Amino acid sequence: MSIYVVGHKNPDTDSICSAIAYAYFRNTRVKEKGDLKLQEEAIPVRQGDLNPETEFVLKKFGFETPELMTDGEGKKVILVDHSDVAQSLDNIDKAEIIAIIDHHKIGDITTPNPIMMMVMPCGCTATVIKGIFDYCNIEIPPNIAGILLASILSDTVAFKSVTTTEKDKKAAEELAKIAGIDNMMALAMEMFKAKSDVAGKSPRDLLFRDYKDFDMSGYKVGIGQIEVVDLSLLDEIKDALYDEMNKVKEEGNYNSIFLMLTDIMKEGTELLCVTDNPEVVEKAFGKKLEGKSVWLDGVMSRKKQVVPPFEKAFASL
Repeated sequence: MSIYVVGHKNPDTDSICSAIAYAYFRNTRVKEKGDLKLQEEAIPVRQGDLNPETEFVLKKFGFETPELMTDGEGKKVILVDHSDVAQSLDNIDKAEIIAIIDHHKIGDITTPNPIMMMVMPCGCTATVIKGIFDYCNIEIPPNIAGILLASILSDTVAFKSVTTTEKDKKAAEELAKIAGIDNMMALAMEMFKAKSDVAGKSPRDLLFRDYKDFDMSGYKVGIGQIEVVDLSLLDEIKDALYDEMNKVKEEGNYNSIFLMLTDIMKEGTELLCVTDNPEVVEKAFGKKLEGKSVWLDGVMSRKKQVVPPFEKAFASL
């Protein structure tokens, strides 16, 4: 029976590449150490379409796109880059979860039996996986090192995000040497240019490019993020994005939909807001919502700078 390694819905670079890297680790550990069942091959899978940045990364380092899998019923799975039911496979309660590897807060997924779980306070799941390779003394091949490095650069926004830790920087330096990357920032800029590609994409595709659902004190909240090298790239489609947010809010019976339009170079975010409770924006960020959005200087991380203050704000309603 196969074991499927899967990241969250609306996968980003870390979610896809961590699944590939951890599947490689597990299969190599079987061959080299012989301490796992040989018949249980680990297979990386995805829950959704790749974004342009991830497509660029996989092509650059020579990987095929993992197969699509959205239902966990009857399957053995390893979860990477998430531990929330809302972000996981359909029927995750009917799957057998073998392990969870993550760098977010612990979510609401539960298991009937003890499992292997590795969650670390760092900027990227790839950093956690790099540490697992090191601990188990498994050599990282150059192409795996490349996608792990790319994941760290993506999730930490080239170390600009407040989520960045010294662990991420050290792991990135070591991975760059293995992958033969002399200039990490040049790679990061190539990735960010790919990430900024919005041409020909529908408003719905862009809204769900990097999007997660949350239960905040009983309120259903969706938070998406689009990262670009210059916000002017979104000027012509901003109104269409806002209209799409309203449609999704109505269709999904949400209390709120928020969309982070993050300017990588300016290191800040314009937060588009569609909400039944506009006061949560002021409660969360100390800025009153005027019109459709609010500018949040220095805010680049959904995980650390947007979700926690919103959770506190909704809890106070």
